Amino acid sequence: MESIENLVILGAGSDVTSRLLLPGLGSLLVQEPHRRIRLVGLSRHSDLPWRETVRDAFDAVEAGGPAVDDAIARAEHREVDATDGEALSAVLQELDGASALYFALPPAVTERALEALAGVGVPEGTVLALEKPIGDDLESAQRLGVLAAQVVPASSIFRVDHFLGLPPVLNFLGLRFANRWLEPLLNREHVERIDVTYDESLGLEGRADFYDSTGALRDMIQSHLMQVLGIVMMEPPSSFDQVEIPALIAHVLRATHVWDAQGSTPVLRGCYTAGVIDGKQMPAYRDEEGVDPGRETETFAQVTLEVDTWRWNGVPVTLRSGKAIGSPRQEIAITFRRPPHTYRQFPHDGDVAPSVLRIGLGHEHVSFEVNAGGPFDSRGMTRATMSSTMPQPGLTAYGVVARGVLDRDPTFFVRQDAAEDAWRITEDVLALYNSDDVPLHDYPAGSDGPP
Repeated sequence: MESIENLVILGAGSDVTSRLLLPGLGSLLVQEPHRRIRLVGLSRHSDLPWRETVRDAFDAVEAGGPAVDDAIARAEHREVDATDGEALSAVLQELDGASALYFALPPAVTERALEALAGVGVPEGTVLALEKPIGDDLESAQRLGVLAAQVVPASSIFRVDHFLGLPPVLNFLGLRFANRWLEPLLNREHVERIDVTYDESLGLEGRADFYDSTGALRDMIQSHLMQVLGIVMMEPPSSFDQVEIPALIAHVLRATHVWDAQGSTPVLRGCYTAGVIDGKQMPAYRDEEGVDPGRETETFAQVTLEVDTWRWNGVPVTLRSGKAIGSPRQEIAITFRRPPHTYRQFPHDGDVAPSVLRIGLGHEHVSFEVNAGGPFDSRGMTRATMSSTMPQPGLTAYGVVARGVLDRDPTFFVRQDAAEDAWRITEDVLALYNSDDVPLHDYPAGSDGPP
């Protein structure tokens, strides 16, 4: 298949483009100085300083070298309406070589753009990269899948979720499958619970237009944390390739549903009130500019799920994300079951703490909390933590995204059925939101979240 020579970005002026995609591409070009890529930015603005935008994004990751210089020199901007299929097709037809069309757009605009392209077609070899979220709900995700397949073959559709390219997530794959001691323990016989947490101390940060219509559940759990769940709980692959990994993640999500054990509360949501974080006063979410208090948008969401497979049946998996958290955690935590036998000679009558494996998703580290000492040790039972930081990655998560798109390698991208199942699960949670069983709790900014 012809290599991708042109990266055409719809939504060239978007925050996703300048803050994530372009810096990621810069990190890739530093690692691969022989790669040559033409950057074509498309937007409705006639005066978008595209070349300066590209240069500033590359500077943000201190990217330099021949590939970076070439990309900046050849960067060009076109004023194009994303929903004008004729104009989009004309741009692609004019470019030499194969192109990747990257949709850095809201789902509703992406849908209209795909509908327009389906009517006019694109050059053979074109790749479509659809930025998350894939749709606004299950129905729109299904429509996007149908429309994209009308434009290009399924193998040329890349559904982006950059958490699949996070270095700590990739670290987990190596930790699990390149070491014989861990994989045999990852099942219902040995694991008590799994928690995937992505809390932030940040508040709204001027993103009311996006966030107030989205909330923590749709923004973080429906996409990012669901994909991490798929990586953590998938079956061992026979090959790390574009067939196995997306399929195994999809199989996990297909078997996932909201935890329904009797007496449990599987869903918790909240909204931060005024408080103090790092010595700075933070206003209540409802008082932030651009927020409609009547929407009752949650800034904290926690959902407990079950992956109902032979391996994982009965193990609760909790996905959590909150804003304005005082002591934020960003990690995968696997809590193992306690020893099956009670040794009365041990302190606390054998009621020892469980072993916990933690993989940091923000500050990159791996730690394993275990018990040591005992009745013949003068210190008694002690808690020990084996911990290690990880080397700095060469690529950012969006560098992994850019490399996958440009190399036509969908290994760490989202399959259509996985996107749909993530929405199916999310809509079950939203149904609980709309009942009287899941009230919106207030929590002060700077706290640990709702009680």
